[in-house]
Amino acid sequence: MLLDIHPENPDKRKIGIVVDRLEKGGIIIYPTDTVYGIGCDIFNKKAVEKIYKIRGLNPKKARLSFICESISQIATYSAQIENEIFRLMKQILPGPYTIILKGNHKVPKIMVGKRSTIGVRVPDNEIALEIVRELGRPILTTSLKADDEIKEYFSTAEEIYDDFGKLVDIVIDGGAGNNVPSTVIDCTINPPELIRQGAGEVDSFDLS
Repeated sequence: MLLDIHPENPDKRKIGIVVDRLEKGGIIIYPTDTVYGIGCDIFNKKAVEKIYKIRGLNPKKARLSFICESISQIATYSAQIENEIFRLMKQILPGPYTIILKGNHKVPKIMVGKRSTIGVRVPDNEIALEIVRELGRPILTTSLKADDEIKEYFSTAEEIYDDFGKLVDIVIDGGAGNNVPSTVIDCTINPPELIRQGAGEVDSFDLS
């Protein structure tokens, strides 16, 4: 299903369709404030495993991030967050950043890295945030790579639907996608370390 949802004022009924599908173990492709992502309910192991297969990832090596609707929700799934890290997150979230933290026992094992780490996002995108709010728990997120020599990621939902429409339950059209992924910051070490420079700027705040 290709489902058009307004990016600034998401239709509650359409969000409900998406959430209903997620609750039944479905897989969706949806917009963020960076590139389009593929995701599911992080607590549905079969759906998570299917995404690993679709993306051609090794579950023993790859670790996927998940989207929360607020810093408060991030705290539910992470170990104790130091004050300086909390202040950093307040500065940059919602925004195009992936934060690496220590996870706690509430995170499904399939989502946790070897160092008991998790990757979390609070994107500045109302569609993604509204899905998580209505679902009541985080959704997995990993980007979709385009098979294109010029651009690395898909820019339109129509392109995505052509390639992945038969592999997932819903492709959400929420407008044009970016071609730059999120900036990744490892906050499990002191000072935090920039792992990947992406769409989120780091010049405006101090990581040291």
